[in-house]
Amino acid sequence: MSTPSATLSQTDAHAVREITLAQAVREALAEEMRRDPTVFIIGEDVAEAGTPFKVLSGLVEEFGPTRIIDSPISEPGITGLGVGAAMTGMRPVIDIMFGDFIGLIMDQLANQAAKVHYMSGGKLNVPMVVRTTLGATRRSAAQHSQSLHAWVSHIPGLQVVLPSTPYDAKGLYKTAIRDNNPVIVFEDKMMYQLKGSVPEGEYTIPFGVAGIKRQGTDITIVATSSMVQVALTAAENLEQIGISAEVVDPRTMFPLDKATLIESAKKTSRAIVVDEGYERYGVTAELAAVIAEGAFYYLDAPVKRMGAMDVPVPFSPVLEDQTVPTPAALTELAKTLCGRA
Repeated sequence: MSTPSATLSQTDAHAVREITLAQAVREALAEEMRRDPTVFIIGEDVAEAGTPFKVLSGLVEEFGPTRIIDSPISEPGITGLGVGAAMTGMRPVIDIMFGDFIGLIMDQLANQAAKVHYMSGGKLNVPMVVRTTLGATRRSAAQHSQSLHAWVSHIPGLQVVLPSTPYDAKGLYKTAIRDNNPVIVFEDKMMYQLKGSVPEGEYTIPFGVAGIKRQGTDITIVATSSMVQVALTAAENLEQIGISAEVVDPRTMFPLDKATLIESAKKTSRAIVVDEGYERYGVTAELAAVIAEGAFYYLDAPVKRMGAMDVPVPFSPVLEDQTVPTPAALTELAKTLCGRA
């Protein structure tokens, strides 16, 4: 596995620890709040409760309730507050408990945050981060299990981030908070206990730079968020039968590193795109189109894609597990594409 491209500062002199994705997110937020007094967090149950997933536990003890702010249950209200605060020099982090609730804040995102810089002739910026979740298989039923990152990826003026490892989560969050544009970060709620290597030293990861999570020569698997782990497991399965799979993680939906996706597909001549969002009109279609257009004359087979089943996410564990891509299903699709079925 190659090391993701990043801007590193003094990390070589510091230890690399194994921490969870939740710890990496909390560490990034705490470091940025210590560095910049204009950074604050507002959301439902973010202070004493530390969010339902306990990601922010302990922050209110260090920074106090004026910077870790528990809000009323009003997603549009706190997002609008964030847009206004950002326009006047603050750097708010707006916590939206579940990504399913972004429908409530789409006006603030699509018509306000995304457009203020353009409509003010460049005089105003909205340096705001919205952190929220995606992902099924938590048994949270249809209104708390969707992956809706394609919605905001469609809007010019918004940047969209999907970390898949603790290392990426910390580096991308630090970049997001320092950016002068609105950024939406989706964390997979099933990955908070995923462990990975994270340097103690200061580092950031630039937007628009994909990470090659595994080198390969026979097929490219482009995977996002939790599907990166699915892809890595499938790649291990494929290795047992002599198929070398390259796993590419875009890391940011926008800006999108089209060049890395295309070059990987050119090298392997086959590609699958896997994402936990709904397949129709979604991320898989966009990424597959990028590869098909950019690597067309190098492909030995059509680009295939896998996404969530086009149904509301069931509460039933047996049914829910069937709605999202699995390592077994991805392995079989890759075998078919490589003529090994």
